[in-house]
Amino acid sequence: MLTDLSHSRPSTPDQTTHAPPRRSHDDAPDTASLFARLAALGDDGPERDALRDELVAAWLPMAHRIAGRFRDRGESVEDLRQVAALGLVKAVDRYDPSRGAFESYAVPTITGEVKRHFRDRMWALRVPRRVQELRNRVRVARRELTENPGSAEPSIADLAAHTGLTEDEVNAGMEALESFSTLSLDAELAAGEDGYSLADTLGDTDGSYDTVVDREAAKEGLRRLPERERAILYMRFFEDMTQSRIAESLGISQMHVSRLISRSCARVRAEALGGRQ
Repeated sequence: MLTDLSHSRPSTPDQTTHAPPRRSHDDAPDTASLFARLAALGDDGPERDALRDELVAAWLPMAHRIAGRFRDRGESVEDLRQVAALGLVKAVDRYDPSRGAFESYAVPTITGEVKRHFRDRMWALRVPRRVQELRNRVRVARRELTENPGSAEPSIADLAAHTGLTEDEVNAGMEALESFSTLSLDAELAAGEDGYSLADTLGDTDGSYDTVVDREAAKEGLRRLPERERAILYMRFFEDMTQSRIAESLGISQMHVSRLISRSCARVRAEALGGRQ
């Protein structure tokens, strides 16, 4: 009984333990002394490389936490962590201990590196940076305007008023929202279009366009031919008559018909090609 009571007594002041003060994050280690040593080393060398690796390893959990903020945006978490680690290495190399806490410098550096990765590497379609910025502003505005349950989808005018952009700029940002990823041409269409892919819906180059161009180019040359030569070409190429039948119809030799066809075609071709130059 006495033993039980002794355990129930409050601790005396000298027995009280105090937990160490928590930093802004559990993954923010105290590495001030290491950075001071790193700054004192100056030039590259084995000792500096080892100290640098130790600092990167100590702060790597923070880099991973920042990478986690960008999950579910079309990039794997592992790739995001690698990008964030690269940002951390840059932060360690460029940090000046005399300008404040490392975390205050490292967080925007790492975050900026991850954002650059999305901006420069993750777009399926390359768009100007200005359009990418419009996309981000429109995306944030849509989220802010629909964050309350039951909120309706904002209109272009609503987004323009919220962002201070023009409606044309909002439209450009909306279009860019769809440019982040693309659909493969081999992707199958929705149910009901069995056996068809997206590529099957795209038109092919129509060879008839070349025929139209050629006919238009030959028109003037044909008009300038003598009437008999125009008649011979018409019978040969439009009525599909043989040279012997044309010769018989006109009362001339087949050889003469052949020469007239060759000469007329050469003349029309030369005028057509000359007109395209």
